[in-house]
Amino acid sequence: FAFWDWVGGRYSVCSAVGVLPLALQYGFDTMEDFLLGANDIDHHFREADFKDNIPVLMGLYGMWNSSFLGYPARAILPYCQALSKFAPHIQQVSMESNGKGVDINGNRIMFNAGEIEFGEPGTNGQHSFYQLIHQGRVVPCEFIGIIRSQQSVFLKGEIVSNHDELMCNFFAQADALAMGKNQVELRAEGVSDTLIPHRSFTGNRPSSSILLPELSAYTVGQLLACYEHRIAVQGFIWGINSFD
Repeated sequence: FAFWDWVGGRYSVCSAVGVLPLALQYGFDTMEDFLLGANDIDHHFREADFKDNIPVLMGLYGMWNSSFLGYPARAILPYCQALSKFAPHIQQVSMESNGKGVDINGNRIMFNAGEIEFGEPGTNGQHSFYQLIHQGRVVPCEFIGIIRSQQSVFLKGEIVSNHDELMCNFFAQADALAMGKNQVELRAEGVSDTLIPHRSFTGNRPSSSILLPELSAYTVGQLLACYEHRIAVQGFIWGINSFD
């Protein structure tokens, strides 16, 4: 089962070589929903005004953070275990496409193209590298949240479901990156003077949040297409051949 020679391997999920094994696993009805979701964003990318165009805006603020503010890395942080492999997938799609040293004409470029991509789902990342994101280097973050859980769990004695608790973390992390916490706030919380320097963080760190109504084949198709077109936008502006 071949796929067209103009489809880069990292973009093959929507081609015959990608859809066939996925259809065997999940059924073609599910994969058709996935393709319809991707197609919906394809039309949006082609037709929407730039000021309302989600992939264009994603690409522009990514370029602003990397090319103008000099933040080379980006963290993709889905608060959903079912998207645990989303960040590694985008890592390949992005870094294999835009990690170029020459422009589309073969001339050496005088800036760093592409972004360093990494990420983990939700609370895994919080206990892995969020210390650096809040207090160390500036790393623009992209949070992905889901309004309706695939399988909410209500434990005995708990006021909210596990998903509601997870989403509290989702909103709190973006708020903390933006606002930080200063000495006055920490002192009001009763934190000792010796610990205040270690608990303080500046805020004013860039992040964005994508909120999906639910995680379905259709919305996964939309999400993937947003990120693919984001990469295209950056390649067009950098003047590189993202799809060689």
